[in-house]
Amino acid sequence: MTEAEETYYTRERWQNWISRVEEEELDPENEDSARLLLNLQDDAAIAVAKIVSAYEEGTLSEEDALEEIEGVREIVLSEPEFEGDDVEEKVMLIDGVQTSLVCVFYAAEEYIVAGPAEEAPLEEYVQVAAEAEQEEDLDAALGYLVQAGTRIIEGDELDMSVAEEIEYGLVSEWLNGLDSLQSAMSDPEVVEEEDE
Repeated sequence: MTEAEETYYTRERWQNWISRVEEEELDPENEDSARLLLNLQDDAAIAVAKIVSAYEEGTLSEEDALEEIEGVREIVLSEPEFEGDDVEEKVMLIDGVQTSLVCVFYAAEEYIVAGPAEEAPLEEYVQVAAEAEQEEDLDAALGYLVQAGTRIIEGDELDMSVAEEIEYGLVSEWLNGLDSLQSAMSDPEVVEEEDE
C-alpha cells in the first residue's frame, strides 16, 4: 500500500458512510435521505476526480492511476453489510449508488488509457446510450456513456436536463453517476461527513 493510496479513498471512509446509512431511517423520497446517498456517491466521484487530476499533473503514472481507481472501485462496489430491520431496502439503495458509480470508474480508466473520446455533443452520447438500452444492448449503452464521461473529464459540460427525457433504467443510473463526476471535476472538494 502506497502512502498515496491512503489519501484518495479508504475502506474506512466508505464504511463511515455505510454506518451513517445504517443509522438513518432512509426514505428515498425524503430530501435528507436523498442527500445522504448523493453525498456518499459524490464523495467516491471526488476521489476518482482527484486520481485523474493527479495523473494529468504527472503526480501519478498511468499504471498507478489505474491501480488507484481499481482500489476505489473494489471498496465502493463491495457488498455492504447492514444489521437491523430494513437491510434489504438499504442494500438496494446502496446498490443504486454503486450502479451509478460504475460508469464513473470506467470513464476515468478510459480517459487515462485512451484520452477523451471524439468531440461530439454530450446529449448525442446520452441519446444513443438510451436507444441502445431500449434495444437491450447494455454494453453499448455503457460504452457511449463512458465516452461521454471522458468528455466530461476533458471539461465538456453535460446539461442534466437531458436525463429527464430518459426512462428510468441503467442509463439514467449511470447518468446520475456522470452528474457526480461532473460536479467532482469542477469542484473536487471533499464532502464532509457532517455529524447530525
